[in-house]
Amino acid sequence: MIRPARMTDIPALVALEQRCFPTDRLSRRQFRYMLTKANAHTLVHDTGKGPGGYVLVLFSRGTSSARLYSIALDAAARGQGLGRNLVRAAEAAARARDCAYLRLEIRKDNTASQYLFESLGYRRFGEYDDYYEDHMDAWRYEKSLAADLRPEMVRVPFYEQTLDFTCGPSCLMMAMKAQDPTLTLDRKLELRLWREATTIYMTSGHGGCGPFGLALAAAHRGFSVELTLGDEQIPLLDSVRSQDKKEVMRLVQEDMLDEIHGLGIPVHYGHLTPVDLRARFDAGGIPVVLISSYQIYGEKFPHWVVVTGFDEHFIYVHDPFVDYDNGETPLDSLNMPILQRDFERMARYGKAGLKAVLVIGPRADS
Repeated sequence: MIRPARMTDIPALVALEQRCFPTDRLSRRQFRYMLTKANAHTLVHDTGKGPGGYVLVLFSRGTSSARLYSIALDAAARGQGLGRNLVRAAEAAARARDCAYLRLEIRKDNTASQYLFESLGYRRFGEYDDYYEDHMDAWRYEKSLAADLRPEMVRVPFYEQTLDFTCGPSCLMMAMKAQDPTLTLDRKLELRLWREATTIYMTSGHGGCGPFGLALAAAHRGFSVELTLGDEQIPLLDSVRSQDKKEVMRLVQEDMLDEIHGLGIPVHYGHLTPVDLRARFDAGGIPVVLISSYQIYGEKFPHWVVVTGFDEHFIYVHDPFVDYDNGETPLDSLNMPILQRDFERMARYGKAGLKAVLVIGPRADS
């Protein structure tokens, strides 16, 4: 029988770890955390005398991908198809959470596990160097959990932001590169775009980039730009408390808006639904969208992502931020699937509910 793990299973799970793995074992404290606090699901194969195997799945807060974090099976229980059953149970748990993909890592010297997952439809898509305690590398695998998913994707090159405040320039770089493959993406361009697009310069910290500055930076490089805002308020003024800062931000952005009108960049006010975004995407535009990062990272700050594809249920995005503290690599930030209803909720920021979308089109001369 496969069932959810209970707190009383922890001693048996720790003992199973000791028997199955020479290194990289989960501790009693880690199992307790996974069962009580983590956004996770732990399933055990109950032999009638306690757990003979388990599988542990981690769920992302805001995206529709899951990670098979660990799987173990007692030697006496192997060769009976129980490993396959645990994997299928993990997939069912992920589907129940509306996940589009299940991902995992496998040691490069563990050919038995590689064969198991490949036979279950998992594909190798990346690798980690020096991933395990003994310095063994890992292969990365993933599987689509919805057979009917046929996402329409655009090949958008990925660029990882190198500073906390350059998500906007990094997304703009990805969108422009998708429209012009000859464009070189490097840190010099990232910082140049930030200087052009930032809305405020203050000694207390670095300024972020708002929609007006990003639109102008793209237009100055010859790309077509369409800008849609939720209303006619000056963006991001509620992100600072100081009245002096608010005044600087207001003046900077009013000047940017005057230039936008002078260049003839179309500015619309209202709400773009997923259907609207897809229509612009299908017409050849690359949407760059401002979101609140709370659902994904648990912190409230404005954050830019670039849309890379759609299917019936999900919007796919490149996120320039890589959450290394939670064991992620750039591969985790590529084509992240987000349920359309969740994307609509997160595509706004602050008390004022700021909505901002730039749609980057090709250069006028292309």
